[in-house]
Amino acid sequence: MLTLAKNELYRLFLSPLAWIILALTQLILAYLFLTHIDYFVQIQAKIATIPGAPGLTELVAIPLLNNAATILLLITPLITMRLIAEERRNESLPLLLSAPLSMSQIVLGKFIGTFCFLLLLVILVSLMPLSLTVGSNLDFGLLLSGMLGLTLLLSSFTAIGLFLSSLTKQPAIASMTTFASLFLLWIIDWAGNSESSGLFSWLSLLRHYQPLLQGEVNSSDISYYLIVTTLFLIVTIHHLDSERLK
Repeated sequence: MLTLAKNELYRLFLSPLAWIILALTQLILAYLFLTHIDYFVQIQAKIATIPGAPGLTELVAIPLLNNAATILLLITPLITMRLIAEERRNESLPLLLSAPLSMSQIVLGKFIGTFCFLLLLVILVSLMPLSLTVGSNLDFGLLLSGMLGLTLLLSSFTAIGLFLSSLTKQPAIASMTTFASLFLLWIIDWAGNSESSGLFSWLSLLRHYQPLLQGEVNSSDISYYLIVTTLFLIVTIHHLDSERLK
């Protein structure tokens, strides 16, 4: 399983698309980071006289993590689209399924390799606010809570993308369906604003991410992302397992 995960990560770094995504993501987030800093400098004198006013972490680091989640929503389908779909298109999927590995090991290997790549993006994003510790104080508890939320969010993105990639042999179709599904789960919270739409509110990826950005680490929010990740991994395993038996 770990060998397959390493191979998947290695294949990602051999792809020009992965390097382009890394570069563009860092470029966009660096620009947004500098924009937040500039805004903080402009209002720093005004909020200094307000008791309990938000600090550097709330006005710079947390908005950056919020922006990072939106950008990763857009680029994750481009990373996950080829996981199974490309194997199917190249007709190498039967060879993979015939490997002396259980279906759980194959799916988890694909998942871990891709998730490690996306985790690298989280680490690179976190280096931006951490650079502010040189001349200022950060709320590390709030920052760690936001990074935990972003990591859990990416795990659910990866699991959903992996499942949808297993349904087709066209990476482009896998990418579009993954983006549509993630976007639907992102905006389904709009329907969850009414009291009669509790299910839509619970299904919202955004609704469970926002408390973590505010430093509220609730077991219900963590459980939600773990349930989504586990559910889609299990469904992927069963789908590919049934295909192997055929």
